[in-house]
Amino acid sequence: MRIALVSDVYLPSLGGIEMHLHDLALELIRAGHVVTVFTVSESPSQVSDVPVVRLPAISGIPTDNSLLLRHLLEGDFDLVHAHSSLFSPLAWAATRSASQYGVPVVITMHSLPAEGGVIIPWMLAQLDRGFGPEVRWTAVSEVVAASLRRALPGRPVEVLHNGIDPQPWQRPHRPDHVLTVVSTMRLTRRKRPAALLRILADIRSRLPAELRLRAVVVGSGPQGASMARAVRRSAMDWVELPGRLTRYEIQQLYSAADVYLAPAELESFGVAALEARCAGLGVVAMASGGVGEFVRPGIEGFLVDTDAEMAAVTVGLLTSPDLLKSIQAHNRFTEPAMTWQLVIGQHLGVYDQVLTQSALSDDSLASALIDVPTIMELDR
Repeated sequence: MRIALVSDVYLPSLGGIEMHLHDLALELIRAGHVVTVFTVSESPSQVSDVPVVRLPAISGIPTDNSLLLRHLLEGDFDLVHAHSSLFSPLAWAATRSASQYGVPVVITMHSLPAEGGVIIPWMLAQLDRGFGPEVRWTAVSEVVAASLRRALPGRPVEVLHNGIDPQPWQRPHRPDHVLTVVSTMRLTRRKRPAALLRILADIRSRLPAELRLRAVVVGSGPQGASMARAVRRSAMDWVELPGRLTRYEIQQLYSAADVYLAPAELESFGVAALEARCAGLGVVAMASGGVGEFVRPGIEGFLVDTDAEMAAVTVGLLTSPDLLKSIQAHNRFTEPAMTWQLVIGQHLGVYDQVLTQSALSDDSLASALIDVPTIMELDR
């Protein structure tokens, strides 16, 4: 199968969509498919291990959608899989153009809109009308799918989870460390890094003074400088801000850590939390997002509704060694339902449905003897 993966963001930028798209492309290639990524992200300095077409853009806005269409048509792709966040002009343009020219399209929503957020129901409905009825909507989690179904009543929305290879995360646990709480995120307002610092301060205040605690917040972003100032101002010298780390460095960190905190209230899936869960950390996350699809209370960790509850539950875990060890052992030795083997199967199942639906539509058109203009004529 020839598959075009389209996303406004891609490596070398780092984020959930960027990493997922790269890993998805590699897994599809390993499964024997031909894959090309289309994006407007800046060019990397190194050679990519996935074929990438980088289209011209100004401030992330594509400047020549006809070039995108030409690439899609000349590439003779069997299917276009577009990956959308709350604002994704390239993914939306690819979805609309490909569907208009009869190329089967799957679009996956990766973001969870806030109430009254950027993407509201009427905007989604307007997008959907422009895409046409043959486009298949999907979402990275059930919570995102439910949001789409409310906005697009009558539209089927399937779940295509993000995937993970658990093995690299299952490193031997290093017991000789102080109690360590970690979190990995882009330091942006949506991820709530400032709230995380307040939660960490609350945790420290609830623990016995003699109990040593270390906290590490991994990541970079626009709130990085204010985070560093807040740590210095509050004399939280037990909190480390190492900035961006590689996957290998994060795996090493997790092998000497205990609990992972996910404070984002609009977490559509939570790849970083899934990685921590596979590394054997107890996960404490907000119940409002998609983390609940792989974290069950008391088994992989806990789900909470407020910052105060997150602090209280984390203190309970850190001061209950038997419970913490039980959760850590389960997470380290039990694979989640989002391994790449299962996730690629999900993707290929949806792809086959869309291709079958497209073939049936083509047969219906042919049998009706409708005179369809050629692509050359439509371009005039």
